Amino acid sequence: MPERSHTVVESPVGRLTLVATDGVLSGLYMTEQRHRPAEDTFGTPDAAPFTEAAQQVEAYFAGELTDFALPLHLEGTPFQRRVWSALRAIPYGATITYGQLAERLGNPSASRAVGLANGRNPIGIIVPCHRVVGAGGSLTGYGGGLDRKRRLLDLESGVGGVF
Repeated sequence: MPERSHTVVESPVGRLTLVATDGVLSGLYMTEQRHRPAEDTFGTPDAAPFTEAAQQVEAYFAGELTDFALPLHLEGTPFQRRVWSALRAIPYGATITYGQLAERLGNPSASRAVGLANGRNPIGIIVPCHRVVGAGGSLTGYGGGLDRKRRLLDLESGVGGVF
């Protein structure tokens, strides 16, 4: 059975719970996040596996990091993992629509399925599901809340005074 541990770090968008499976980052969850697993699934409290992840998250919010370099343990269906991999290819500061992401995955009619997989992303911010927007650029469907999505996009676009 995999060993799970977690820690909580403060951020400008609230407390973030980092979860590791066998020492590899497998979750980053915001408070009051849709699809957030139950606390008892996060394992034992232990900050040791999260030193690098916590430093990179802090650097991201300071505007000093645009690309995370961390090993990730993504648990999901093959389709979900394909979507999450495609999310990691969206450049810092850019956005893409659900339809465009479905096209990139070779299935232009799968925008709804892409949206559902996006919403189940277990490693928010690092796997940048906040960079996916609705048709016409509308802010839709962010499990962490639209205010947080706007703040993350503003950070990445260089809008001053976000944090």
